[in-house]
Order: sequence, then structure tokens, then C-alpha cells
Amino acid sequence: ARLHPFALPLRARWRSAGGHLGERRGWLLELVDSEDRRGWGECAPLPTHGSEDHATAIAALTHWCDRIVTLGVDDALNGLSTTAMTAPPAARAAIECALLDLQARAAKCKLARLLSPAAAPSVAVNAAAGALEDIAPARLQKLAASGFSVIKLKLGLADPDTEIAALREACRSLPDGTRLRLDANAAWDMATAQRFCRAAAALPIESLEEPLCAPTLGDLRTLQEACAFPLAVDESWSLLDHDAFFAVPPVRRLMLKLAAQGGILPAAAIARQARAAGVDCIVTSGIDGACGILAAAHLAASLEPGGKDAPGDDGRGTLAHGLATSGWLEEDNGVVPKIKDGRLQLPAGPGLGFEPLLPRQPSAAPASRPA
Repeated sequence: ARLHPFALPLRARWRSAGGHLGERRGWLLELVDSEDRRGWGECAPLPTHGSEDHATAIAALTHWCDRIVTLGVDDALNGLSTTAMTAPPAARAAIECALLDLQARAAKCKLARLLSPAAAPSVAVNAAAGALEDIAPARLQKLAASGFSVIKLKLGLADPDTEIAALREACRSLPDGTRLRLDANAAWDMATAQRFCRAAAALPIESLEEPLCAPTLGDLRTLQEACAFPLAVDESWSLLDHDAFFAVPPVRRLMLKLAAQGGILPAAAIARQARAAGVDCIVTSGIDGACGILAAAHLAASLEPGGKDAPGDDGRGTLAHGLATSGWLEEDNGVVPKIKDGRLQLPAGPGLGFEPLLPRQPSAAPASRPA
């Protein structure tokens, strides 16, 4: 087991009501088995998105690196399953991903196929355009022309009336069939959210994430019942009673981030509960590196086989997942998966298909540590 620290600068500052980002920092975990197969996982904590801080993450990673070299893959995964509710989620996600990568490589199949034999070779994704006030109409048109039928914009950074006017103007430039996925990042109170939903009712809105600054199941349900488009829960998932959420779902969508849910298998278990309750799931990224994007893409492919009967709708029959964020990074920790006509293509080889690069290492992060 070996940890490789990385620091990935962004091309432009990522702005949202939940905070601003200029760099993504974390660790690649590399596991090598007795057959010289390599499994990879990414730990890039982002507390504003529901994960632990960096100090907690590295402590958990080094602890598991010490233990993991004495175990087989199956035993290590079983050990992780006993700590699914208590382990720091971003660290757990990295460890689990590397183990599943090894398991899939040993089975000579893609990780997505290990999770579900019906998994598709690609997944629909939305474009991540950034803040509404930073986007020009020409940029929206270019994204639509490149094959994206869903374009995501961040709200909650300006006065709501100003944003409503800007949103109406942006929608005038959208080609037919292109819709906007919006994310308020918990910027609004209930009255503001209700006013926004009424004002946007006739616009081509695909969904709205995290509309409330202090969400309750009751308020979310009231808002969804009056809203013309799906609402989605993301970061506030940790604040809600999960059993009550699935018993009577207050919104129509749930966003899944591996670093918040604790990895692929816990996220898949949540997705199964959601589907049984009639709630769609979107797998998304916190502007992760290539390794984290690939891990999320394999989960998305296992949940959304991509056939005509798949739940959700991106205009072509499948949900668009939030995984087209690699373009925001100036450099990456591995080869970025290709996106063609709005679909992210899984690598052809077995396992995760991750090909590591050597990104710049952060000066303040712990050095690479063999276990």
C-alpha cells in the first residue's frame, strides 16, 4: 500500500453558495497484490460536500494502510463493511475503490460489470458550467452543440431577483431540447425558494438541488409539491432522517457523492433504497481527480444501464450524472475519461481503468508513505 499526495489547481475559481475552490488536494491510494496487479482509489476530502477534513482523512488512510497489507482483498472489504457508518467517508471511499479495482482486475472485468452485469459502457453526463452570473449565452450554446442536453449552473451567489432575471435571459439562448440543472447550495430560506420555483415554472429547468438553507422533510415536501420540476437533496442528506425520507420521499431526486457516502458500495445501497421508494439518483463529483471521476462513473454505469427503460430523463432516456468536471482542473492525477456527445466513456480495460499521472505534490501534505 502506498499513498501519493496531490494538489490539482483549477483553471478558474469554482464559485458556489457553499464556498469557493481554487485547488483540489488529496491522496491517491495504490494497492499492489501478490500478482503485481494495481488497484487505485482517490481521497480528496471536501467538508463542505459532506466529507471529513484532510487531517482526519490522512489519519484514517495511514491506519488502514498499516492493516490492509496483512489481509486479502475479500477480508479487507469485509473489514470495511463493519465500519461503514463510522469510518471517515472520503478515506473509506478511496480504500474501498482500490480494493474493488483489484477484485475486478482479478476477475478480468470492468468494475461496473462487477457491480452489475447489465452495466453500460458509458453514462450520460451534464455539463458543469459554473456560476450563473459568470456564464455567457455563447458558452451555453457551445456546450449544447458539443452534445450536452443538460447544463448545470450554480445559483445563490446574487440577489434572487437578479438571478431569476439572468436565468430567463440564459434560457432565451438555449437550443431546443437543452435544459438547465440548477444548484442553490442551500442559499435560500423557504420564502425565497418558493418565489424562485414559481418564477422558474415555465423555464426549461431539469431540476433544482439544495434549495433550502435549513431543510426539513416537511419543508422539502411542501416545496416539491408546488414545484414544476424535480428537487434534489445533496449535502443536506446527512441532516435528514433517512428512514423517514424513504418512507415518504419529500423530493424526487437524491445526489450521490462517493466521498460523502463512504464509497461505491454504500452509495449503491442507498441507490437501491431510493429506487424502491421511487426516487431517482444522480452520481456526482466534487471536482474530483480522474481516479475519483472514474470510480463514480463505474457506479453510475452500474445503476443506469442506459436502456430505454432506465429511470430519469436527459432527453434521450437516461439520467445525466454530474461527472463532466475534469475540464475545471489545470492538471489531473490520471488520464481523464473521454466524453463524447454528452456521454462519459468507461475505459475498455478491466477494473477501474485508471492510468495514473504524476501531478504536482502539495508542499504541506504528508509525503508518500509506504505501508
